[in-house]
Amino acid sequence: MRNIIIVQCMSTGKNYVQDIIDRNCNPIVLEMKPFGDSEDALIYQEEVKREYELIENEFDLIYEKDSYEETLEMVREFDPAVIVPGTEDGVILATKLANDLNLLCNPIENIDAITLKNEMQNRLVKNNLRSIKGQVVRSLDEAIEYYDKENLKEVVVKPVYSAASVGVRLCSDRQEMIDAVKEVFNLTGVYGNELTELVIQERINGQEYVVDTVSCNGVHRVTLVWKYNKIKTSEGGNIYDYDITVNELGIGEAELVEYAFDVADALGIKYGPVHGEYMVDEKGPVLIEVNCRPHGGSMDAEFLDMISGQHETDSSLDCYLNPKKFNLERLKGYHPFAQGVVKNFIVPKDLIAKSSPMNSLGINLKSFYKTDVSIKKPQTFHKTQDLETVGGTVYLVHEDPLQVQKDVDFLRDVEKRAFQLVLSEELHENVDIDEEKIKNDTVSLINDIKPYGTCLLVTENIYDDLDLSQITTENLDDVKGKFNCVVINLNRSLVDKKDDEIARLFLNILDKVKFGGLIFIPKTTYEYMPNSRLGAEALVKVLDFKIEMPLHKLNRMIIASRI
Repeated sequence: MRNIIIVQCMSTGKNYVQDIIDRNCNPIVLEMKPFGDSEDALIYQEEVKREYELIENEFDLIYEKDSYEETLEMVREFDPAVIVPGTEDGVILATKLANDLNLLCNPIENIDAITLKNEMQNRLVKNNLRSIKGQVVRSLDEAIEYYDKENLKEVVVKPVYSAASVGVRLCSDRQEMIDAVKEVFNLTGVYGNELTELVIQERINGQEYVVDTVSCNGVHRVTLVWKYNKIKTSEGGNIYDYDITVNELGIGEAELVEYAFDVADALGIKYGPVHGEYMVDEKGPVLIEVNCRPHGGSMDAEFLDMISGQHETDSSLDCYLNPKKFNLERLKGYHPFAQGVVKNFIVPKDLIAKSSPMNSLGINLKSFYKTDVSIKKPQTFHKTQDLETVGGTVYLVHEDPLQVQKDVDFLRDVEKRAFQLVLSEELHENVDIDEEKIKNDTVSLINDIKPYGTCLLVTENIYDDLDLSQITTENLDDVKGKFNCVVINLNRSLVDKKDDEIARLFLNILDKVKFGGLIFIPKTTYEYMPNSRLGAEALVKVLDFKIEMPLHKLNRMIIASRI
């Protein structure tokens, strides 16, 4: 059985393990040493180990030695058929090992051009391709000197070697550039490495794209094209909102793909995947950067297969092991089956989350594939500044792009207006409860809605003088039928529940409404829910209820119909 080595197997690169097994080969993961002995480097190393725990299949695990020569000899003993990087920090070591063992790979003389952001642009200049003006700086004085000399205005500050937008800052003027350079020089890189060199680049404003390709002996084919939707933070960070697949090429997008092929040629790409990020403005496409490894975002092979019938790690192995299949797929053309979206949640401030109701909400979206938001114990989240500090991810896929966009818009609305449904700090406001008034209001409401038909009251206190079906939350599952009207009268019982439990409870209650029926949620109930009225409305909307116009004399009441 042939061995295939994955250097630093993380994120979407974890799919390599099953793909290798499916080819009747043996997967071996080579874990790299930490990038230094800083606390951040050691934390990153622990993240690597946690990623390995998420791999469901068995694999052999080996460890980088103290010297490169020792590592090379260890790897040589396994007689690997292929060596691939599983993530960005594995590209350099994987390329060196493959070159020294005479395996199919990218030439070692191109290693700087495929890993260092400044050298990528230099290579484009040499090949007469459009590039972005920029310079490497090692101090604030050098950054100011370059900025002034080139008479720049908007610039991008970024580490020479990094990933996941860590340390990337968008600057609108000279002072923002100065502040960003000071800040980023004091950061550590995504791998816990010290940042001693930054790139100052002219900022290109336009639509950002990703063109993911795989290459076989210098021939390139597209696997997927994505559009990035990012948001600039007040601190200048450039954060991921959501990524969406481009399923049919629009005006100018064929030129983008041709440019991506030219970039791959200029950088000397011969084998494997390229995750290329590009900006398109009125002048056309220009390279931001390439990463010679699979697209990130921890995308499952199944998720990618649902979009286009293939996934990048498997297609990458074709480049090395099955060039006939590579060429067959290349000649088939680009025909995705479904629209895919990766929605990242933007954390608005530092917080300690105790639960995530989003796990209950997301599953009700028609395009839902998976939610990656897990809170098993109180967990600190920092304000989102890059991909490493997002508050979780929802993956969407559906044949109807309108449905996908509808679900994206819903998630963005929840994120902006009812964030406690994403990551909950369990902020319940205590208010005085007038039991007698609640009872009188409930009785009055029940009398008003009797003409609508059957009615269910979900309540903490059973009222003997009400002639209708009543039930407590403990017995909710005993309700077998569905009702024309459901009234929710809960308050004190919600105080001790976690917000994810409240979300599940209300989604269960909403399911008791017939299609065409109505739900009534008074203020004395929704004020105990995550994000109060806005959160309650989000729970109603996720099940496709229509929020009805308020009725006069029935203020502070959510009325919604199941359509």
